[in-house]
Amino acid sequence: MRFEDLEVWKRACRLCVDIYKALKACRDPGFKDQITRSASSIPSNIAEGYERNTNKDAIKFFYYAKGSAGELRTQIYIGIEIGYIYKQTGLNWIQEAEEISKMLSGLIKARTP
Repeated sequence: MRFEDLEVWKRACRLCVDIYKALKACRDPGFKDQITRSASSIPSNIAEGYERNTNKDAIKFFYYAKGSAGELRTQIYIGIEIGYIYKQTGLNWIQEAEEISKMLSGLIKARTP
């Protein structure tokens, strides 16, 4: 199996792409950079962890991805409050980030000896 076959990686990539597309016209480079970096960090860390040779290393990167999911949710909340993100869109993204985080918890549990 490859990391590209993992449903959690696919969903994290889709969420990241949605965020990039929605914020394409955002004129606040600091906010745009922070939210897109946290979004792209999730699938990137899943991939990096999956490619590691030991469960210990894989788990470490899955935890990084989980942390990035929390950071992303925070950025979305902020984006909603400052009017950069439509509320319903943001709430949908938050729900998806939470689901991804739960999936990561399952992946971590499955890899924990």
